[in-house]
Amino acid sequence: MASTSGDRSSLDPPTSNDSENPPIEPIRMPTLEEIRGQDIWNNCAVRSVVSGVMGGGLGLFMGLFLGALDNPLMQDEMTAKQQFVYTAKQMGRRSWGSAKAFAVMGFIFSAAECVVEKARAKHDMTNTVVAGCVTGGSISAKGGPKAACAGCAGFAAFSVLIEKFLDRHS
Repeated sequence: MASTSGDRSSLDPPTSNDSENPPIEPIRMPTLEEIRGQDIWNNCAVRSVVSGVMGGGLGLFMGLFLGALDNPLMQDEMTAKQQFVYTAKQMGRRSWGSAKAFAVMGFIFSAAECVVEKARAKHDMTNTVVAGCVTGGSISAKGGPKAACAGCAGFAAFSVLIEKFLDRHS
């Protein structure tokens, strides 16, 4: 409903001039603390250590979960207390091993990706492929050159699939 006076009511439809020019919001400048936080996170050493710690945490929980699923071979001959002790020890062993493996993977991948990104001054899929290759090759290097090449190719392909799934570089 339009009012009879010359000014517009809040119920009137917007004119074409209003829809063409959306309101302009002022740009908010980052605070000094935000800039310092970004500078700290852009440090490859900090990023790698944090990724290693987070990978270790993920490995710890995965090991606890998978260790709880292990059944003792002589389950019929063990008492409930013996089964509980066996399962607790198995969970501890599995979680410690998984934590170490995921911490190393997270550290190497993050360090390699960060160094390649800084060297190339680009944030794209190539960084992920190189980081995946470095990670897979270094983790499987104990098995010899063939294993290192297979690890490089496999981890690089897996990294590309994860990146495509997450769609980080669009």
